Amino acid sequence: MSMKNTKHTISRRGLIKGSVGGFVGLTAGALGAPAIIKASDDTIRVGHITPRSGFLGTLGDYGFRGVNLAVEELNAAGGILGREVDLFSEDSVGSAVAPTKAQKLIEKRKVHFLVGEISSGSGGGVMATANRLKTMYMQTGCNSDALRGEKCNKYSFHVEAGNTMYTKTIGNWQNRAGNVNGKNFYMLTADYAFGHDLARVSTRFLTENGGNVMANELVATNTPDYSPYILKVKDAKPDFVYINLAGADQTTFLKQYKEYGLDYAISGGVMDTAGFWAAGIESITGYWQSLWYHGMDTPSSKAFAKAFTEKYKKPPENQAWGDYIGVKIMAAAMEEAKSVDPAKIIPLLESGMEFDILKPRKGHFRKWDHSLLQQMFVVKVKDKADMQDEWDIFEIVEASPGDNENLAVIQPTQSENMCAMG
Repeated sequence: MSMKNTKHTISRRGLIKGSVGGFVGLTAGALGAPAIIKASDDTIRVGHITPRSGFLGTLGDYGFRGVNLAVEELNAAGGILGREVDLFSEDSVGSAVAPTKAQKLIEKRKVHFLVGEISSGSGGGVMATANRLKTMYMQTGCNSDALRGEKCNKYSFHVEAGNTMYTKTIGNWQNRAGNVNGKNFYMLTADYAFGHDLARVSTRFLTENGGNVMANELVATNTPDYSPYILKVKDAKPDFVYINLAGADQTTFLKQYKEYGLDYAISGGVMDTAGFWAAGIESITGYWQSLWYHGMDTPSSKAFAKAFTEKYKKPPENQAWGDYIGVKIMAAAMEEAKSVDPAKIIPLLESGMEFDILKPRKGHFRKWDHSLLQQMFVVKVKDKADMQDEWDIFEIVEASPGDNENLAVIQPTQSENMCAMG
């Protein structure tokens, strides 16, 4: 059966036998929902929207698998508010189509909330649609700070980290290591909303800390040949090649850059684990920032990674984590509010309600821009000899913020990214 543009009802008859343990405050069972789902057509309907094709399609597939697992677990634990959970999925395709797909899920499928998306261009349209139709949306893959700033709205909440969070996580570490002040950076930037925003916040961070951005090349998505850009890098002789690319474009660049054998180190404003997996260990090196990693050593994270790997025969990527967590957060909030009404759920999420997000520290949403306050991580590419398997490419170096730091320190300030909910 196709996974695209279809209804995916996870019924009691097809359930896994038990849900992942350890998600205190996340699973319906942990919140006191009945063990048996009531026989009723009055289901909780989840609308999942994400790219399932194009250069972000691989990430979208991970996202779908994550949301599918979350729905299975919720139904195994009694559903949400004692009601069975139905999943409807749409391929968002691109920014011109995504708002229409979101409207279809809301008006035709009557979903109670939306979750997903990866492209910041598409995500802005989905957010606007959700706001207009007064439907809650857990945004799980779009990085642009603008979605949390000038485009923010009261119905949208952001599980995915923004570009400033990615930039500060790796930037602060590199700065302490002496790799920013006085260094020259050559940027390659995806030519759409995500890339433009990431180049802006990365340039701000680098220049404020004494770095110099020599050039910022805009690169079309799905570019097959990076040799013209790599030759420019060779001539420029930077200290770092700084990539603001996403999805399959990361993979393509990393593989081709390796073939040229240049000595200029690679860094960047974002890192997609799936893109690095596809590039292969021989083509990747250095230190990067990660929102989550399947090797995270917490009980709930290990349980999620185990369940995902057993079901799909490969470990979860960050996008699977995000879509999974987005559904679990909404389930927990609905249980706590004892309602599916956004008017009751939104104030609850804004109140500082905490969630186990499979990291050492719990997360909660910031009231004024609905960004999830959470830890990120600096990771180091492993030596090939130290890998346990083909997926074991990183070791976690440090959490950011640290255990005793305010979770907001890697977030943009209100002056940097003003949000007016309206």
